[in-house]
Amino acid sequence: MGTPQPAAVEIHDLWKRFGPQIAVAGVGLTLPAGAFVGLVGPNGAGKTTILSMTTGLLRPDHGTVLIHGADVWRDPAAAKAGIGVLPEGLRMFERLSGRELLQYNGRLRGMAAAEVDRRADELLRILDLDSAGSKLVADYSTGMRKKIGLAAALLHNPSVVFLDEPFEGVDPVSAQTIRRVLKRYAATGSTVVFSSHVMELVEQLCDWVAVVNAGQIVAQGPLEDVRGDRSLHEAFLALVGAREDDGPESLGWLGADRGGAQ
Repeated sequence: MGTPQPAAVEIHDLWKRFGPQIAVAGVGLTLPAGAFVGLVGPNGAGKTTILSMTTGLLRPDHGTVLIHGADVWRDPAAAKAGIGVLPEGLRMFERLSGRELLQYNGRLRGMAAAEVDRRADELLRILDLDSAGSKLVADYSTGMRKKIGLAAALLHNPSVVFLDEPFEGVDPVSAQTIRRVLKRYAATGSTVVFSSHVMELVEQLCDWVAVVNAGQIVAQGPLEDVRGDRSLHEAFLALVGAREDDGPESLGWLGADRGGAQ
């Protein structure tokens, strides 16, 4: 029998504190290679902090992160060479055009100019940005920014791509384009890890899920195992302890007779 392939991402005992607030409390995750992974949780659960520490954007207080066996903090060059990242609130070089941004990213990674140009042209076309390739990023819409950010993350053909809320604020047409590209990328055996709080989207795209709540992983594994015989939305609400009392019915005054309002 051959040696089993290592996991794409291994996270061990990851901690992060901001002042008195513990944002991430001992997170451990093992993400299989070739999986389409959804990192889900309520707003403020710690998803962005986990992804930022995993991709080398934020130093953890404690813990280790391995990308295909390379330690993100002890050997960052090796770890980061094989990943692509689309962080939340990505800042770009506003005075570059979309094509120039891709060319700049490619040359920073040591890629040959001709190969960068070829891949940039293909990505701009597939992401419906070919007509905007010469347009300044400063003039891009939210959806266009997400798409050019995704193009930059995929340009060097990484084995793992991390996306923080890639569909947030994106119009349906752009969202469909992004989904199509990510599915094509995952079908090659590469690993996609993206965060979201939209359960229906995760259920459509992902085959592996990790649920985050209050800085901890409360469930992880194949989608079918995590949701069981329920929808992912129902399983998620149960896992994060969503309250069912004090629902909208307690707002008896809302929409009632306004005649007495002062």
